[in-house]
Amino acid sequence: MSTYLTIGEALTDIVIRTDAPRAEFPGGSPMNVAVALGRLGHTSHLLTHIGDDERGHAIERHVKASSVSLTPGSVRPGAATSTAAATIGEGGAATYDFDITWDPDPEGVPTQVEAVHTSSIAATLEPGADTLRRVVSSLREHALISYDPNARPSLMGDPSIVREPIEENIALADIVKASDEDLEWLYETSDIEQAAESWLRRGVRLAVITRGEQGATAFTAKGRVDIPGVRVEVTDTVGAGDTFSAGILDALSRKGLLGAEGREKIDQLKASEIKEILAHAALLASVTVSRAGANPPWTREIADRCTL
Repeated sequence: MSTYLTIGEALTDIVIRTDAPRAEFPGGSPMNVAVALGRLGHTSHLLTHIGDDERGHAIERHVKASSVSLTPGSVRPGAATSTAAATIGEGGAATYDFDITWDPDPEGVPTQVEAVHTSSIAATLEPGADTLRRVVSSLREHALISYDPNARPSLMGDPSIVREPIEENIALADIVKASDEDLEWLYETSDIEQAAESWLRRGVRLAVITRGEQGATAFTAKGRVDIPGVRVEVTDTVGAGDTFSAGILDALSRKGLLGAEGREKIDQLKASEIKEILAHAALLASVTVSRAGANPPWTREIADRCTL
């Protein structure tokens, strides 16, 4: 098992459905990744920004139950925990309305980690985005870096403005995972190959685009690899992309491809090995979409179907 640091928002998802009462759950894209990694048996640290209010306490209990350790500066006395109102529409897709403050304190961040993951709002929202990039840069010498832009148009605003900080983050990353919807919003194009190739030119070693029920596509210096979607009855899609990101990182760990030395090893992967990585991530995500909310699987739930 490996040691990970995830950096980014943890907040309260306020879930609004037409067929069920309003409900609150711990959420946030980066927190979901940290939880998924903890449930898969890894040592999972989370640098975030939550209050010492009841919502913050619920997040603390949630991550602890999934074997995730908050860094010492993550709980901010006197602060209010951020929220995201998630309205679940037809087909299980979610739209979000955010009330978020992001100003993390990197006190006590672990330095002996094999990979760092960040994503979503935290990587673009100031003042915390600058802190995030400093921490990532300081760990890059010995850790593999994973990034998911995870576009939130309602909060990020004009894509032509947010594109620059997103591409700064991409330039720091070895692994970039995004959805086809993210790319269409960010670059105003459905040409996933053009976007992925631009990332590779910036130094990314593995660019992955998820395409919903159509599957996923990966790009490396050696070319393109596609896998089909996993057939599953969808309850909702909350946390699916986050679980996919954690699945990539878990697969890389199982193949011994973490740490700074993993960069060169990823370059040498065969197409069949990349398909295994994508299939593993898709398997984990299929469990998450089969049940309500961001509820990634535990190792015991996928052990009999895992091929890595």
